[in-house]
Amino acid sequence: MDFLMSGLAACGACLFTNPLEVVKTRMQLQGELQSSGTYRRHYKNVFHAFITIGKVDGLAALQKGLAPALLYQFLMNGIRLGTYGLVEARGYLHTAEGTLNPALSAATGALAGITGAYLGSPIYMVKTHLQAQAASEIAVGHQYKHQALTEIAQKHGLMGLWRGAVGSLPRVFVGSSTQLCTFSTTKDFMTQWEIFPPQSWKLTLAASMVSGFAVVLTMTPFDVVSTRLYNQPTDAQGKGLMYRGILDVLLQTIRTEGIFGIYKGIGASYFRLGPHTVLSLFFWDQLRILYYTYAK
Repeated sequence: MDFLMSGLAACGACLFTNPLEVVKTRMQLQGELQSSGTYRRHYKNVFHAFITIGKVDGLAALQKGLAPALLYQFLMNGIRLGTYGLVEARGYLHTAEGTLNPALSAATGALAGITGAYLGSPIYMVKTHLQAQAASEIAVGHQYKHQALTEIAQKHGLMGLWRGAVGSLPRVFVGSSTQLCTFSTTKDFMTQWEIFPPQSWKLTLAASMVSGFAVVLTMTPFDVVSTRLYNQPTDAQGKGLMYRGILDVLLQTIRTEGIFGIYKGIGASYFRLGPHTVLSLFFWDQLRILYYTYAK
């Protein structure tokens, strides 16, 4: 039941934040490996990107990749939050005094996140390809035309489905450990100081907001790396033509775009990751409270 509630919570958040994921993906691919001032900026900021996509591609384009996004969220976060919730409920993350152990919390969140992300990697790749697709006048990054996992498998084999999977692991490792550790620690701290009543939705919301801010700061560079590895063009064997791996993305991006190149789309990331973290953790915690209250 923990896994089901976790997956449903993430899907609920995804319905609201997927348009921001579309905007974030395109801003991260804009000006890829081009120095500032040498390319046309189709998307000047988050709000301009919304207007541009809606005007040129149509309003429906703001929900591009929604189906694989929902499937990925259900699979990845069902495993991630479900595993973390079970471990936490059984008391493995707390000390003998009953306080949360931050190191164990971060490690559990990271390992659970990596497992879910690796299994859901093929779905995330398709989602990235679909969200990058745009009309030629506002297109950024490589434009893939396929729309299904079967097409990728037929062209590059079974292992081709996991292209870029390793590159996504640092993103999830950092993001998941930061998110769950800061959420649990903040919630534990506020409970001890009696800032909000125990099991109050205000407690969950406040802890989620702190967690969302921390996630955006730590995860954005790895999110840029992940997006570019997934979306790069490939040869007939499915090998990437632009990057050799995580370190190569970071070095090439910093060399050509500057240090701020790895923080491209941080505004969109904040508007997307912040609400997604708040909503997913809020739905997750409230569903758990309802379930355990009803179960008793």
